[in-house]
Amino acid sequence: MNTTTATTATTTTSTPTPTPHRIAIAGASGRMGRMLIEAVLASPDCQLAAALDRPETPQLGQDAGLLLGQETGVPISADVRSALAQADYLIDFTRPEGTLAHLALCAELGVKTIIGTTGFDEAQKAQIAQYAQQAAVVFAPNMSVGVNVTLKLLELAAKVLPGYDVEIIEAHHKHKVDAPSGTALKMGEVVAQAQNSALQDRAVYERYGHTGERQPGTIGFATIRGGDIIGEHTALFAGTGERIEITHKSSNRAGYAQGSLQAVRFLAGQSSGLFDMFDVLGLRE
Repeated sequence: MNTTTATTATTTTSTPTPTPHRIAIAGASGRMGRMLIEAVLASPDCQLAAALDRPETPQLGQDAGLLLGQETGVPISADVRSALAQADYLIDFTRPEGTLAHLALCAELGVKTIIGTTGFDEAQKAQIAQYAQQAAVVFAPNMSVGVNVTLKLLELAAKVLPGYDVEIIEAHHKHKVDAPSGTALKMGEVVAQAQNSALQDRAVYERYGHTGERQPGTIGFATIRGGDIIGEHTALFAGTGERIEITHKSSNRAGYAQGSLQAVRFLAGQSSGLFDMFDVLGLRE
């Protein structure tokens, strides 16, 4: 009697490791740049591909993680084209002129861009929209998830409080060069749009001397600059017998960095187009 023993082979199929998002950081030696680098290094699905800064930066040539006490193997460079050739995404929190120069190369090379820079004029915003036709862009005055939830709350408040006076107060550190902040302006835009109007027709940026009574329907702005304030924004709706204040305060820049990485992940599914954080977070109706 012959006995045959059958052996069944077990095949194990391994799941391939996803390719990390290769990210370049502009303004790498600045406060926001360092925070972005730290966030990228801490995210398993992201890879620091390049670190950019201006040619006169003292840290040029140093490891991008040196100021964080980490070795990344990525030097800070002023060679924008070579740096972007290593990346699929650029996160840029610098100045309008620098950001637009970077964006022109990103459009040419097909690098997707996350723009947190503020202070653009209307013509520069039109340039951003044009470049976004070639490579996808997330452009928002504030990348913080909390700030964008705040903007959504403002939209709701503005719709149900049409007769209330609106004032927007913002505070930032003494080094900020534009005023009002991009976030404050966005708050005003959200309120105006929710009430079927345009901010440019309602905004009051300065009050001095004998101004007369407050004009109905205006949206006032107040700016504070001092010390190391990261960012505080309040929208005040003042009515008869009551007022409502919706406030967001940042205690550090981590929220901006994490929101930027959420924008990177969102852009992974986009080839072109101009988006904002409402798109990233699914807040758009």
